[in-house]
Amino acid sequence: MNADTSARTVAVTSTNTYRRGVEPYESAAERAIREAIERGEFDDLPGKGRPLPNLHDQREDWWVRGYVRREGVPADALLPTGMQLRKEAERLSETVRDLPSEQAVRQVASELNLRIAAYVRNPEGPVLPVRRVDPDDLVEVWRAGRAARSEALREAREVPPRRRWRRRSS
Repeated sequence: MNADTSARTVAVTSTNTYRRGVEPYESAAERAIREAIERGEFDDLPGKGRPLPNLHDQREDWWVRGYVRREGVPADALLPTGMQLRKEAERLSETVRDLPSEQAVRQVASELNLRIAAYVRNPEGPVLPVRRVDPDDLVEVWRAGRAARSEALREAREVPPRRRWRRRSS
């Protein structure tokens, strides 16, 4: 044990001395930290010598923002349930655009309506008014989008007639 680690050991254990003449008390956590320091396990940590990030951010939710950014959590997941349901209802026409059948569209609408009904019965968080989705209106939007896409595909398939190239005579 060199002089540097013995000085650290004294500093750690001397803070926990309750009375003079009594052997200093070292908790299990402090002992594990001291032993890790002696083994040099904290010497090559990433970020060593660099300032701590986000020290300039004075907002209360700095750690939530960091978690969302670091883990890639969508910001909508942090919204209250009523707001999540409203946003999902607004985006429903985009969600069902690629579904293969009318029955699948109606199934998605009924599942969302069941969640909305459960929220209205027992709201969590702030109480927000959320309307149920009309499956018939959603099916009409789905049909219109499907017709527009099929028309675009039909136009893309129509290939203009190929012009024949003349052969050069040599």
